[in-house]
Amino acid sequence: MPKQTFFNLPEEKRRALVEIAIEEFADNDYRSASVSRIAARAGIAKGSLYQYFEDKRHLFLYLVGLAVQEKKAFLQQTPQPGANFFDYMRWLATGGAWATLANPRLAQVGYRALYGDLPFHDEILERDKGMSKAYVEQLVKEAIAKGDIDPQIDPDVAVFVVHTLTSELANLIFDHQGLDRQRLGQEGIEAIDRRSFEEVFDQFVRVLQYGLGKRPHDQ
Repeated sequence: MPKQTFFNLPEEKRRALVEIAIEEFADNDYRSASVSRIAARAGIAKGSLYQYFEDKRHLFLYLVGLAVQEKKAFLQQTPQPGANFFDYMRWLATGGAWATLANPRLAQVGYRALYGDLPFHDEILERDKGMSKAYVEQLVKEAIAKGDIDPQIDPDVAVFVVHTLTSELANLIFDHQGLDRQRLGQEGIEAIDRRSFEEVFDQFVRVLQYGLGKRPHDQ
């Protein structure tokens, strides 16, 4: 968490400092990111930055927290579908992807937290996976009870498949569409082919619901 002195700053200065820090950690892995560069770009002494954050780690974790909050806020303001498990998964995947695309530079910081070379990587990874996996377990349990998921499927296998696919979906979106996070940060999401994205989400949910084999009426 930031120190109280950070919150005592005028909002404009806080926002500017955060944006500079996001750019630094988005452009560089954690070990290469420089607190000195952040301070210089912000026009403050390096020692002043440590009046706002305990150290580099605390600053990075604060930005990761912002990325999580932004995605949650995006999902909370998006109308949820009906009770069907697969409709809900499509909504969740779509909302999460568009939240990422809306602020790709901040999202890049979140990716570095999960997949980057961090001295405290295991701590972040286990915390994130533990929370998301627990949520998936809850969803799968409810879906089996409602009959949305075949009760003959082992719940642990269902959780593994759903958790793995949803965890990697954002990376698939970027690779499939040939997107560059830095370019998106500069140009925004208006230039993105939304229909093409929607088709990926449809395919994602189809794989979840029916698997990779042909359905009888497809043959």
